[in-house]
Amino acid sequence: MQLTVDLGDRSYPIFIESDACRAENLSPFVKDKKVLIVTNSTIEPLYLKKVDNELGLAAEVDSIILPDGEKYKTMDTLNNILTKSLSMKLNRGSIMIALGGGVVGDMTGFAAACYQRGIDFLQIPTTLLSQVDSSVGGKTGVNHALGKNMIGAFHQPKAVLIDINTLKTLPEREYAAGMAEVIKYGLIYDASFFDWLEMNISSLKTRDEDALKKAIYRSCEIKAAIVKEDEKEVSGKRAWLNLGHTFGHAIETLSGYGQYLHGEAIAIGTLMALKLSEQLSLIDESVRVRTSMLYQYLALPDSIQGISSVKEFVNVMQLDKKNVNAKIRLILLSNLGEALLAEDYDQQKMLGVIGDFVD
Repeated sequence: MQLTVDLGDRSYPIFIESDACRAENLSPFVKDKKVLIVTNSTIEPLYLKKVDNELGLAAEVDSIILPDGEKYKTMDTLNNILTKSLSMKLNRGSIMIALGGGVVGDMTGFAAACYQRGIDFLQIPTTLLSQVDSSVGGKTGVNHALGKNMIGAFHQPKAVLIDINTLKTLPEREYAAGMAEVIKYGLIYDASFFDWLEMNISSLKTRDEDALKKAIYRSCEIKAAIVKEDEKEVSGKRAWLNLGHTFGHAIETLSGYGQYLHGEAIAIGTLMALKLSEQLSLIDESVRVRTSMLYQYLALPDSIQGISSVKEFVNVMQLDKKNVNAKIRLILLSNLGEALLAEDYDQQKMLGVIGDFVD
């Protein structure tokens, strides 16, 4: 299966296959180039040798192995990638390959955007969350102690190679976190897709290959359509992809980038956004209940542990990139399959929702 992110002369393909990382998909992008593969200590023993073998003699290849975890998505780690790039003498004709989950993809993309003011990179996402979300669309960056993804750049990959086989080794908790992002696409854009997810959640939980390919394809198709329309969140349409993220990023920041996986924090944040949408009479209670049932089936968390201050929570939310003139702008739902960017809403109701979820 293949689709295209249509950005004119910067368009790129997304391959969704059981063996996407094979030579015929890689060679058009790496032939006769210096290649730096960026991966982490978890993925390295599983897939680095395979990708290296597929590159074969078509390229001059080296790699850097990063520590695994959101807490390492920092400027220090970024500097290590750039130092490796300089030691290899990469040039503007070289290419980086991100082999890993969202952390690896975001940092590799940002390093590629910075190095010599921009070189090419490929995304080979190995987690469900990165396959359906962070690998597509060109958002790259690192975290800061005061806020998630506040330092970064838009830098589109040359291609995204989604290898379904990598999901076979993905831990259950990380797989469920990825499903939270899949469910998001139904909520914000396609009610019929949400219905399909409900009907096929059992097959998806057991990682049935056909069901997975359909879910990943439709998720990427929706994201590609949104990115085409609003690549850099100018019109606001791309902001829809951040349903639950303003709340979720605050959860991640306050819990220290590690207690919750990104998809887990977004699941909780989505329930918060749906509850606020419900209290503002934008949606019916059934949307939140149906979403909560899907999360429960996947064993995703539905409450926040270890955070007790509503004021502190709001202070972190005020750092969100969507905010304008100190107003906290939120993605809410106006209906199942329809999102909106809201800034004029009852602030007291937002505070009440936060209070319902924190300890």
